[in-house]
Parts: sequence; C-alpha cells; structure tokens
Amino acid sequence: MQESLFSFLSIDSWTEFWWVVLGLTAQLTFGARFLVQWIASERAGRSYVPVAFWYLSILGGAILFAYALYRQDVVFIIGQSTGLIVYTRNLMLIRREARAAATRNPG
Repeated sequence: MQESLFSFLSIDSWTEFWWVVLGLTAQLTFGARFLVQWIASERAGRSYVPVAFWYLSILGGAILFAYALYRQDVVFIIGQSTGLIVYTRNLMLIRREARAAATRNPG
C-alpha cells in the first residue's frame, strides 16, 4: 500500500508525504477564497471582494510558498511570492481606507 501511494504521489518518504498533505491543504485554503468571494457577491447582488478573500489568499499563498521552497520550484516560488505582495498590499489599502472613514465619521 505504501509503495503504491508513494508511487502515485511521486514521492519517496513519509516526510515528502506530509509535505504533499500540507501543499494540498494550502491549495484548498487558497481555493476557498473563491467560494468566499462568490457567496459574498451573491449576497451583495454584485461583484464584491470581501476582506476574508485577502486573508485566505495570504494564508494559502504563504503555505504554498513554503511548499514551493521545499520543492525548489522556481516558477512556483516566483508566482507565490509576487502574489503575497499583492495580497498584502490590498489589505494595507483596505486598512488605510477604514482608518480614513473612521476619521471622517468618528463615533
């Protein structure tokens, strides 16, 4: 059983197996952001990107970045690292907007 599982996953050890599990979990987390965005848009009746989308992007992207480093996949590393910059910047802009709104409308 172990041999067929390892062969199917193209791995050689239990350490690699747990990295694959982590990578799949990260991919599910990253993919969940689209479900969150879809539900939020349906509720709003328009295209809408909730803040949770960006937090899921960072969480999934950071874990995928770690997985890419482990796999030493330069294409994957570049893609995830640039994505993390974009997700972080969007959260910074959202936070800035919230602070400005609080200043305009205190209490």
